Amino acid sequence: MDRTEANSGTREVSERLRFDEAALDRWLSEHIPNGAHGGPIKVSQFKGGQSNPTYRIDTFRSAFVLRRKPPGTLLPGAHAVEREYRVLAALGAQGFPVPKVYGLCEDESVIGTAFYVMDMVPGRIVWEAHFPGMSREERAAHFDAMNATIAQLHGYDPEAVGLGDYGKATGFVERQVARWSKQYLGDTDAGRVPAMDRLVDWLGKHLPPDSGRSSVVHGDYRCDNMIFDAETPVVRAVLDWELSTLGDPAADFTYHLLMYRMPGGPNFSGLAGLDLEALGIPSENDYVAAYCRRTGRDHLPNKDYLIVFCLFRLAAILHGIKGRLARGNASSAHAAQMVERLEPLAELALSETRNARL
Repeated sequence: MDRTEANSGTREVSERLRFDEAALDRWLSEHIPNGAHGGPIKVSQFKGGQSNPTYRIDTFRSAFVLRRKPPGTLLPGAHAVEREYRVLAALGAQGFPVPKVYGLCEDESVIGTAFYVMDMVPGRIVWEAHFPGMSREERAAHFDAMNATIAQLHGYDPEAVGLGDYGKATGFVERQVARWSKQYLGDTDAGRVPAMDRLVDWLGKHLPPDSGRSSVVHGDYRCDNMIFDAETPVVRAVLDWELSTLGDPAADFTYHLLMYRMPGGPNFSGLAGLDLEALGIPSENDYVAAYCRRTGRDHLPNKDYLIVFCLFRLAAILHGIKGRLARGNASSAHAAQMVERLEPLAELALSETRNARL
């Protein structure tokens, strides 16, 4: 699958995800200030987005993005667009690069499910971790921008930015292992994967002590969940906050490091096996060191365990997509191709357990 082609741009809204556009138009006219709404509206669906359906809303004057819960049967606690809206509003007030949000609608009578609306941020989304089409210097600068942006996120005091109750401050990794193990084991529609069963057992037996650090964590921080400036190595917006919470920043950063462990090619967008020096991309150790300098650390604790957990969690997310396919409420047209990565990813996680230094 060509990830850039599969995920870039919009398409006609699928039959299952259509809604009352006139009702949305009325809501926008009441919530977009100073007449910027400028209806009537034209609605299209972004190609990407596996969990919460995402739409482009065009008017005569502006363009907006709408994120909603999918219709149909949902797992408890999943698709929490209300949490996405809250963290975007709080971080935007601090000057962190996120889209401006205009309103959250929890009245399901408008379009059928809860949703929120935010700015359409211009710029470039990079779908491949080796940043194709750039010079060595440009790649190095973009990697530095990603590193600086996640360090900035982890530098906020949750209490000071109004997110002190956005999650629990301690026990993050233990709770996450329990949550994703339960979610994997409980999604019977998706079936079982032998490697995943073994990972559930390994993660439970090797759980490290709590790190003692807590911050706002993104939960899915990678290059294709951010918008870069079209001309310069600047992160203009970080997207897709569905998995955000309060938690261990080392775990959040380690998830970002998975790009170094995953291969490239048709199944994954990773850096393993590439000549990073020739590409101008920092080594994993240098990238970790830059983050540690920015966040006042001398090392990244429990990295080997967290690599295994983060790969497991990503596989569990794919397992959830498989379940949504079985239930008929997967958002992306490419969901079936995404699910093909589930077993290879679980096997990769299992291979990392054999190299982990605990």
